[in-house]
Amino acid sequence: MSRSHSTVSFWRTMRWKDTRAALLFISPWIIGFLIFTAWPVINSAYLSLTDYDVINDPSFVGFDNYKQLFEDPKVGLALRNTALFTVMSVPLHLVVSLALALLLNGATKATGFFRTAFFLPRMTPPVAIGILLLMLFNGQNGLINSFLGVFGIDGPAWTTDPDWVKPGLVLMSLWTVGSSIVIILAALRGVPQELYDSALVDGAGWWRRTLRITVPMISPTLFFLFIVDSIAALQSFTEAYTAFFGSGNTTYSNDAALFYAIYLFQQAFEFLHMGYASALAWLLFIVIMAITGIQILVTRRYVHYEGGQQ
Repeated sequence: MSRSHSTVSFWRTMRWKDTRAALLFISPWIIGFLIFTAWPVINSAYLSLTDYDVINDPSFVGFDNYKQLFEDPKVGLALRNTALFTVMSVPLHLVVSLALALLLNGATKATGFFRTAFFLPRMTPPVAIGILLLMLFNGQNGLINSFLGVFGIDGPAWTTDPDWVKPGLVLMSLWTVGSSIVIILAALRGVPQELYDSALVDGAGWWRRTLRITVPMISPTLFFLFIVDSIAALQSFTEAYTAFFGSGNTTYSNDAALFYAIYLFQQAFEFLHMGYASALAWLLFIVIMAITGIQILVTRRYVHYEGGQQ
């Protein structure tokens, strides 16, 4: 009995030493998380209940900022713009990324070159992408409309027509699909070749192999990208702000490009309504959590995992 007790005590000591060593190694991350993430989040929750302009001390106003959210027409406009942009951009991102990854997976030569070429645009600073958007999608002499003119198509006013502002932003967002392509390509390389060989024996064509084997086998990766791209789209800011709100841009297309994160930024750093901006941030957090939860509940049944789990 004494030996058994000493053995248990020994393993507990060893386990505590391992735990202490692990905590020591990750302590820089823990400290950084507490200082730069956890504390700002907690503090923003407090500021959302105050009237704060950075210059003067916060004054407690209760839930007045949250009441103002439902009375502010700009909040509804920004939410609609962001939701529409997300609905348009996320599926298109997935389809384009999957198509290019399938092409790259079937390449036999220069695979590394094309993988790098697809990923390089992802390294472009978002501010540069916003400027590039104005150059490419200029309704008068932009490259996109010039290309359409070769085929006799009169291109729209992408940057000034409210009906075409968000489609232009969606198309421009495809500039950064390189990271998704690389992730999907890695998943494609993990699909067992035996499944394709068996399908070929059964006479299955390329489309059938793709729909019945490829897509189900990489569905966890597609599901991950679906969630991540949705969260990123709901927080879209830099490209649209640079193109439509930077350098004193006051065209009437601004309202069409007013995303939620842009309105939050304006309230916080242009109007110094830090308390109201904190309430806006918490509303965005709740919206993202709700949408992510719905996505997980609705789409996880279509995700195939090894072992037949869904």
